[in-house]
Amino acid sequence: TVKSPQLRAALRRSRELAGATPGALESFLAVRGARTLALRLERAQRTAMVLAARLAEHSAVTQARYPGLPTHPTHAVARAQLRGFGTIISFDVRGGAAAADQVCASVRLIQHATSLGAVESTIERRASIAGQEHLPPSLLRLSVGIEDPGDLWADLEAALRECR
Repeated sequence: TVKSPQLRAALRRSRELAGATPGALESFLAVRGARTLALRLERAQRTAMVLAARLAEHSAVTQARYPGLPTHPTHAVARAQLRGFGTIISFDVRGGAAAADQVCASVRLIQHATSLGAVESTIERRASIAGQEHLPPSLLRLSVGIEDPGDLWADLEAALRECR
């Protein structure tokens, strides 16, 4: 039994929202996904590094933020402490909110959605979401999936051309 009323209430609320135990299918899918997690993460991180480097050099991008880039303020710490640099890239586009929205609307392979850690790449303009207005209006967040790096770059580059 849980003696703390606060902890008991928190556990009850968690059970109400998520369920007390996962179903058989959910358990099977979690185990199956865990078997390939390292491969998927390795692929997505490698692709993220390629895309971040290209975005950093693109004329429509004013700033690319990714800990794998040597120009990132925490690059040295990330290199020393991590086995990879992650799958999230943020970058600013020239032209403000309108240009950022155009990029999101123009991508075809990359999904315009709020999601992290999927096998599909997603892009979003965080400042367009209620409560996130403090972020720069030209900031885009790209969650890199496991698609082919060349295909993702072709999609991004075409979308960046359209926002000029």
